[in-house]
Amino acid sequence: MSTAMQYSPLPGTDLVVSKVSLGCNNFGSRIDAAASREVVDAAFENGITFFDTADVYSAGESERILGAALAGRRDRAVVATKFGAPMSADDRGSSPAYIRRACEASLRRLGVDHIDLYYQHAPDPGVPIEDTLEALDELVRAGKVRHVACSNGSAQEIGQADAAARERGLARFSAAQIEWNLLAREVEDEIVPACEEHGLGVIPYYPLAAGLLTGKYRRNAAFPKGSRFDRSEYFAAGATDEALTRVEELLTLARKLDRPLAELAVAWLDAKPQVTSVLIGSASPHQVERNLSHLRRPLHEDELVLIDASLTRN
Repeated sequence: MSTAMQYSPLPGTDLVVSKVSLGCNNFGSRIDAAASREVVDAAFENGITFFDTADVYSAGESERILGAALAGRRDRAVVATKFGAPMSADDRGSSPAYIRRACEASLRRLGVDHIDLYYQHAPDPGVPIEDTLEALDELVRAGKVRHVACSNGSAQEIGQADAAARERGLARFSAAQIEWNLLAREVEDEIVPACEEHGLGVIPYYPLAAGLLTGKYRRNAAFPKGSRFDRSEYFAAGATDEALTRVEELLTLARKLDRPLAELAVAWLDAKPQVTSVLIGSASPHQVERNLSHLRRPLHEDELVLIDASLTRN
């Protein structure tokens, strides 16, 4: 069932992106190239035009698979990728020399002549932000990157980067990718306000808290066999008693509003004025469609009041 996708301009850029973006971290890990192409096909069929990957996802395989899946329709897509996370002992960070190498490698793997949105995957305390921004500005001026962005930065780091770019006349970060969902709301204190102050679009990742907000992980129950939490100690560590108790409370609220919890979680983020696009990974065409169900019935004001009241109590 096709959805009425909505689109938003990315602040300070000429990019217009779908309000839901496809995270491609599953490509080359949970699903192979053929299954990934089916997911990309389903994304396009449902109006998604914003695709997000990173060089580090499956050691570059995600970029290769995405690039192949976009062949023949690159002009319909906004492509984002990232640099800086460790690819090897020597290939990591945000030094100018490495940024140039990382960008060229991503362009080759993606099979494109430019990257629409290039993220610093995380701040690099070992490199002055001015040096990083100079290198990124060089890529923009060369036409290899259209716009630049940051991920996982603090409010202070976002402010410092913006001030440095403005002072030197360099390409500014236009978006911030941050973990934000009904269970992880710490970013609301300082990071989201910093994005507003400096004109960055907010792109939340893990809107379903890596799956906790689907409701399939329950208190006092074993993780479903083969699930992400069953296979990964990293994700399983997030399934604390506190988090699972909160999930139970949110399930009660979702039933009251006659909505699946996953739909409520995505719709809640989509309703935030600071959010440009909600980033959601999908491992099948069915998941793509499920992750867009909120578009058919966005939250009403009275529902948002109920949700906010519930969050305030906790």
